[in-house]
Amino acid sequence: MKNLGLFISCLFLKLTIGMSQEKPNIIFLMADDQASYTLGCYGNKDVKTPNIDNLSDKGLTFDHHYATTAICMASRATIMTGLVEYRTGTNFLHGPMKKETWNNSYPVLLKKSGYRTAFAGKFGFDVQDHIEGKKDKKILVNSFDVWAGAAGQSSYDTEKNKALEKYKEKYPHSTLAYGAFGSDFIIESVAKKEPFCLSISYKAPHRPATPDPRFNDVYSNVKFKKPDNYGRIHGEHFSKQSKQGRQYPRFYEWHYNDKYDQVMATYHQQVYGIDQSVGMILDALKESGADKNTVIIYTSDNGYFCGSHGYGSKVLPYEESSKVPLIIYDPRHSNSHKGIRSNALTANIDIAPTILALAGIEMTNRIDGKNIISLYNDPKKEIHKTIPLINVWGPSETHSLSIVSKNHKYIYWGYASEGYKATEELYNLKNDPLELQNMVNKSDKELTVLRNSYDAQIEKWKELAVTYNNYERYSVLFDRSLTWNQKASLAFNLEAKKTKKTKK
Repeated sequence: MKNLGLFISCLFLKLTIGMSQEKPNIIFLMADDQASYTLGCYGNKDVKTPNIDNLSDKGLTFDHHYATTAICMASRATIMTGLVEYRTGTNFLHGPMKKETWNNSYPVLLKKSGYRTAFAGKFGFDVQDHIEGKKDKKILVNSFDVWAGAAGQSSYDTEKNKALEKYKEKYPHSTLAYGAFGSDFIIESVAKKEPFCLSISYKAPHRPATPDPRFNDVYSNVKFKKPDNYGRIHGEHFSKQSKQGRQYPRFYEWHYNDKYDQVMATYHQQVYGIDQSVGMILDALKESGADKNTVIIYTSDNGYFCGSHGYGSKVLPYEESSKVPLIIYDPRHSNSHKGIRSNALTANIDIAPTILALAGIEMTNRIDGKNIISLYNDPKKEIHKTIPLINVWGPSETHSLSIVSKNHKYIYWGYASEGYKATEELYNLKNDPLELQNMVNKSDKELTVLRNSYDAQIEKWKELAVTYNNYERYSVLFDRSLTWNQKASLAFNLEAKKTKKTKK
């Protein structure tokens, strides 16, 4: 009788959370520079993404998912750790990740807990041994059971990645080679009867635009609909600071106006290659019998401007750049196969804690992200009130800190040297998702709320920012209460003290 009661209790627990208690396999797939609107499941009728759309139909699709830093190196560091950029200390022009930070990443913790782990593709950042202060590739290689990662920006040429040598003839383009690698890893892991975590970071559709020629016919002669906020006339209200980075000239450098269909065909052809690679992985799961117990997460490291507001590339805090796709499919869950969507505010800081929670691993360090699976149980639930959007890369003028809530976005451009003044922008994302009207002088209530959230983020920056790679000074430079001269003086003194302390 006692055993029967225990059985009923366990059965009730399983039904309550909506899934089996068996430890799942985990597959994390990430594109590079992929905007949400490049997918059919996000409403684009011009594109073909059947496999990813199928994941959306079976799983949970997120409509308000953001990259807290919209550039690959910083975003990838955040995804691995659940920490915002000023806590990873990792980005271009700043520096690599410290080993002690990497040791709390999801790949390291999963491997320690008994998962068979693999990585393939563009890793995106280096890890530095804190004691010796040297970059050490072995740290990353040894963090996975199987490694097919590539240094730097990686290559579309399969033969340039030695770990993919056996795939180079059949799949000379790396996008499908990653699919083949992932498929083999899945089948091998199932044969070993080990739970596995496969992480693939595609180079596509990042520049240089190099689509797999086997898909040349997919978008032949296709006319692509331009976004409703396409072109310079729709970005005139943006700050002067935002027009100083590479994003502004690239609108014309890439000839969007004259060759829009050609540029978009090339871009979407690369995404189509990813979709076919995803299809290979789905087939391997089914073939191996692992499809019933494997959670799949699909996202991108950052979004991409394709001419919206007269910009190209990424980095800036506007929607096309900072907002990215996120699809999670858990075949064990009772809410799967229903095509459910969530409007909850989520971000790349949530990926690591979600993966660790799926694996039954408790985070011991204080992180910024939260477990998204609670939204799988209840898609209408909220896990964040606000998310910070950070840019401290590129020209100083373009550096900004922003706060996004479910329905609004506040942007603060702090650079105010000669010819510039500190500038605020406020957008009502619910009524104006294309960010066509700056409401900073027309919405006092929301402005006050987001300013307060912004100031709280500054205090958090002061408390938690790493003390290296030049991050501490931004808590001064982004402080709304200071004049530019005060900021410059305080930031200079902060760096001087640090230099003096280092010399001692």
